[in-house]
Order: sequence, then structure tokens, then C-alpha cells
Amino acid sequence: MTHKAGFVGIVGKPNVGKSTLSNLLLGEKLSIVSNKAQTTRHRILGILNEDDYQIIFSDSPGVIKPAYKLHENMMHSVGEVFNDSELLLVMIATDDDEIPSELLTKIKKRKEPTFLLINKADLSNPIELNNLVEKYSQLDHFKHIFPISALHGLDRSNFVNELLKYLPEHPPYYPKDQLTDRPERFFVEEMIREGIFHFFRQEVPYATQVEVIEFKEEPKIIRIVATIFAERQSQKGILIGPGGSGIKRIGTHARKSCEAFFNKKVFLDLKVSVKKDWRKDDVQLKRFGYDNK
Repeated sequence: MTHKAGFVGIVGKPNVGKSTLSNLLLGEKLSIVSNKAQTTRHRILGILNEDDYQIIFSDSPGVIKPAYKLHENMMHSVGEVFNDSELLLVMIATDDDEIPSELLTKIKKRKEPTFLLINKADLSNPIELNNLVEKYSQLDHFKHIFPISALHGLDRSNFVNELLKYLPEHPPYYPKDQLTDRPERFFVEEMIREGIFHFFRQEVPYATQVEVIEFKEEPKIIRIVATIFAERQSQKGILIGPGGSGIKRIGTHARKSCEAFFNKKVFLDLKVSVKKDWRKDDVQLKRFGYDNK
């Protein structure tokens, strides 16, 4: 029996549903989801395994113009997806249908196949959707154009079969029981960040970073100690909230997410600290896992 294996990158502007699609294709929630833009900061590999294939999906940060060194690192991750993907999925949404010119330029230079996915098709007027498909069909950049709904599902089996047509015969790159390249601590940090994005507005979620200090798995419980870092004392106060109400909401949300993810009881000890201007500091960025070298 032949075996196929390859890397499938997912790119697009923020808030077009890339993480929702990635989770849907994998059947697991690896990427955090928020209705706020720029939630994803790291490139996350999710591995879909079957007896005769292994597809490694790369969920990347949304394409933006960098305003901080953190953003520069995020865009470096997007570049990596372009460089090592046998197949690229470019996502747009029907309510924001413009592909940035710099992204189109990179797509045009690719020799490997590229698909265009038009998300939120279920919310679009059929005539407008057809016009959008026709618009991008004329560019001749894309092997296929798929109107989809990442939130309400797509024909996953048929879509995966379409991807496999463009992937090479190759042995598995990762062990067949491996779901991702990221450690458990990473996903705890992401679930805490998801809670921050859920409960707070404006700049606070974007100015925070999470670090797991201790992760101890016991037979019946996982004990986790983590710190949320803000850039300002004022942000720290907002996160803690009156009488600790803010940090309690984040902790409860994150604990429930962790228990669902690990299928085990979790004790989460959460603190808030300040690292001034960490988004602009190379040393701090490297400490938090953002190293684009």
C-alpha cells in the first residue's frame, strides 16, 4: 500500500477562520479561537494520521503589517509556511474578500499548488459568492477555489481526498500517534490566552503573554502554575480585576478548557506580573518562544 505525506499550509489575513478550519480538519482543538483578530501568534503543526497518509497542517498567524518585533516574528512564521508547504491553502472571508497584494505576489511566485478557500459562504448572497469565485478564477493563481463554512462544517472526507491528490508519496514525517509538534505546556498557555481574549477588550489581550512555570502530572490530577505577563501595571490591575474577579474568570475558563483537552482534573494556580514592553524586546521575545532566526 502506498503512503502519502506532506505539509499543507494555511494562510490569510486575521479573523478569516484559519484556526477554526485547522481544528475542523484535525478533529481536535489545537488552535485557540476568538472573534478578535491576531489571536494566533505561533505556527502550530497539527498532524492528521491515517493508515495510508499523514497530512501536517500548518496554522499560521494572520498576515499583517508589523507594528512590533512580535509582529515581525509572527510574519516570519508565515514565510516559513510558504517555504516548506507542498500545498498552500489561502483563506479569505466573504465579508473581507481582498487578498493583500504582498500575499498575492508570494502566491504567484510559488511553484507548488495553491487552493483558495472562501470562508463564510453560508452567510453570503449566492450571486455575490459566484462573482467572488469568478474574480479569483481569472487570476490563474489557484488550482481550486472552494467556498466553505469552517464554522458550520464542510465535507471533510472529500476535501481531504482532494488535498491528497497533490501530496507526494512519502513515509510519515512523525510517529503515527503524534498529533502536534508542540508540548503540553504550550497548549496550556494558549488556553489561558484564549480566556484573556474572551473576557477582555482593546489592547489588554494583545499586550499579554502567558508562561507555564510548573506542569506536574499526577495519577488523578494535573497541577499547573502559570504567570500572565502584561506590559503595564494598569493592565495588570485590569487583568486581576476588583477583588480578583478578572483573574478568577480567566482561571475558571482555562481550567475547564485544560480538563477537556487532557481529559483529566486540573488544578491551575494563575498569577499576573509585568514585563514592560515585552513585545518590543528581543530578549523577552526569545524567552517566550518567539525566535525568528
